Formats: sequence, C-alpha cells, structure tokens
Amino acid sequence: MLNSFYPVILSEKLEETTEFYEMNFGFTPVFKSDWYVSLKINENPIPYELAIIDSHHHTIPENYRKAAQGMLFNFEVDNVDDEYKRLILSENLPIIQEMKDEDFGQRHFITCDPNGILIDVIQIIPPNETYRSQFNEEIWSEK
Repeated sequence: MLNSFYPVILSEKLEETTEFYEMNFGFTPVFKSDWYVSLKINENPIPYELAIIDSHHHTIPENYRKAAQGMLFNFEVDNVDDEYKRLILSENLPIIQEMKDEDFGQRHFITCDPNGILIDVIQIIPPNETYRSQFNEEIWSEK
C-alpha cells in the first residue's frame, strides 16, 4: 500500500526555489539541508508535500543530474481571480498564459517557478456539455 506520494524537484537553485514555494504557496520546511529541502502544507485536511534536491547531489544517478524540465504543477484554488491579483499583479510572478476559461471545466492562468516549472493555478468551473459527459460523475462530483 502506498503511504505517501510527493514530487521532488531537481534544481540548481535550491534556496531560491525553497523561498518561492514558501512565500507564494504557503509551504513550510520540515527538513532543510544544503542539498535537500522537504516542504509541507498542513493547514488543509490533506497535507501537501513537495521537496527540492540539488540536482548535482551524489544520491541522484550521474546520468540524471539535470535540473527539472517539462513539468507542470496544478494548484487548485477556491478563487483563481484573487490568486491572479496576488501572484501576478502584487508579487510580479511571470505570466506564461493569461487567465482564461476552458470548456473542459477550468478557469486558470499559468506562471512558473525559478526553475521554469510551469504552475497552472486553477479554479474548477462547470464544463460544457461535451466535456461533462467525459467525466466519471461519481468521482468528479466529489470535487
């Protein structure tokens, strides 16, 4: 049985990446060294975890010691417009994709972290009829 699951970002910007997720998304370090940081959000009913590791650390197989790329993190929020004002307008995070509503049931915008990992900030909205039929209603309605 799976006990835990969380992403670990391979980064050449350990400190900057740690501060980014602390300041902008409310993560708190639970372990911090000069090569690895474990972050957690405990305020939610389900705790969220994220870790960052120095991409050149000896525990990473040598052929894989590269900074992360080609990643997209989805952060679902209650009010995406408020998050846009906070993150983009107030904190001046880069805007990769402007706010838009999607037929498949999302209102969202995309920014990125210091490593270039995309962060899709999403509010669930009702999908149109075409997409609604593609959802597993029993599971989807739990959202």
